[in-house]
Amino acid sequence: MLEIRFHGRGGQGAVVASKMLAVAFFKEGKGVQSFPTYGAERRGAPVAAFIRVDDGPVLYHHNIYTPTHVVVLDPSLMKRVDVTQGLPKGGFILINTKLHPSDFPSLKGFDVHVVDASEIAIKHGLGSKENPIVNTAVLGAFAKASGLVGLKAVLEAVKEESPIKIKKNLAAAEEAYNKVE
Repeated sequence: MLEIRFHGRGGQGAVVASKMLAVAFFKEGKGVQSFPTYGAERRGAPVAAFIRVDDGPVLYHHNIYTPTHVVVLDPSLMKRVDVTQGLPKGGFILINTKLHPSDFPSLKGFDVHVVDASEIAIKHGLGSKENPIVNTAVLGAFAKASGLVGLKAVLEAVKEESPIKIKKNLAAAEEAYNKVE
């Protein structure tokens, strides 16, 4: 079973991203479960969202303590939150950042991938420069870097689940798919 944890801030789209990714996995015939946890429910507050994926129905209904994959939508959270908590050595981490994977010496021993989802979101008019909405870009990058879900399924999920700017969200996902390191 895959267990994926998203770290973001309220308003960045972490919860919507987890739901879209669950839909993408479902489209590929997987059993899925997606749920968020919230601290203070306000824009900018730390948020975590979770997905379970399996070949059959997902029957577990408890928090995810040992994720197989971690996705970080806001790299500033890494100073406040241990995003690697429960992630085994060699575990997969995708970070929205301008930096290179080697710029994270504290993550040595993990499979680190990066994409500048903020720049991609801004380029496509998703959110603002101060608060880019990076969820769909991150999903495109996750599809490529993890190899667990196809871009086609991600794009179909974005079409179904994007509340607005569907063409821009699709373009952001495709661009991030091609730019992830």
